[in-house]
Amino acid sequence: MKPLIALFLVLLLPPVAARAQFTPTPDYEFARDAVARGEILSLAEVLARLQDSHPGRVVDVELEQDDDMLIYEVELVTRDGRLIEVEIDAATGRIISLDEDAG
Repeated sequence: MKPLIALFLVLLLPPVAARAQFTPTPDYEFARDAVARGEILSLAEVLARLQDSHPGRVVDVELEQDDDMLIYEVELVTRDGRLIEVEIDAATGRIISLDEDAG
């Protein structure tokens, strides 16, 4: 049984050691810092603008990087029950694309 414990420790230690050397910034910290630097709009502002043009219930939001652009990807259920996905330029709030067949 001791060799199995030793093997387990050998297999476990390298990933733990690697994590200790590199700790990525959590997504919310990255987004908060980008807003603070004025690089992107806050999620609250983007969602308020989106509600003006496409009212509905937000079900999912992601902040993604596409090439050199940060994009808010928002899925929402419209008032008439359709699921749509809206990609928004995080820096300007401009709608880049709208997919009404999301899901």
